Amino acid sequence: MSLALFAPDYLIGTIGIAVFAITGVLAGAKKGMDLFGIIVIGLVTAFGGGTLRDVIIDAPVFWIQNFNYVWIATTAAIIAFFMEDYFWKTYKPLLHLDAVGVALFNVQAIDKTLLLGYTPAVAVIMGLITGITGGIMRDILADRPNLILKNDLYATPILIGGILYVIMIQLFPNATTINTITAIAVVVIIRVAAIRWNLTFPKWLLFAGKESEN
Repeated sequence: MSLALFAPDYLIGTIGIAVFAITGVLAGAKKGMDLFGIIVIGLVTAFGGGTLRDVIIDAPVFWIQNFNYVWIATTAAIIAFFMEDYFWKTYKPLLHLDAVGVALFNVQAIDKTLLLGYTPAVAVIMGLITGITGGIMRDILADRPNLILKNDLYATPILIGGILYVIMIQLFPNATTINTITAIAVVVIIRVAAIRWNLTFPKWLLFAGKESEN
């Protein structure tokens, strides 16, 4: 077995792909979708953010370059399809799994963008785009309220984790594992705390908006 399979970036990508595929299944399951539809929404959720990232930074699309990701996402989707009741026994599983997925994709996207020679600022933005795009596509396909359009903390934890990660890389370039774990943990902790305690921005930082008038 190739040692590349145990590389941190590959492991992060594998776990992130599986987690996001599962969130797609859980979102679609509530709509009574069939197995094929579930697999499609799982794949779109898992690959949407990374595909957009690779197109923007002009890199080979990751799942085309390594087709193992497709099998991983498909397998995770099928398992989640048949174990849907088990996943829904936990508290707000979709949101919690989503928090883990965006945290993993955030770090992986930043690493890839920096490796290609882009600036830390660009890397942080790519991390944000990668983290939220798959979830946006999932919610659109499953006809669910989109998390990015709610006033709870969703994109903000990803942005905070990304900024912290690039700062730590600059300050502690040799502490790769600690930097990665810390950045992932920060995103997950803030996001889960927001879910648990309904944390939002103060009202003065929220745009009230108006319902369209007929």
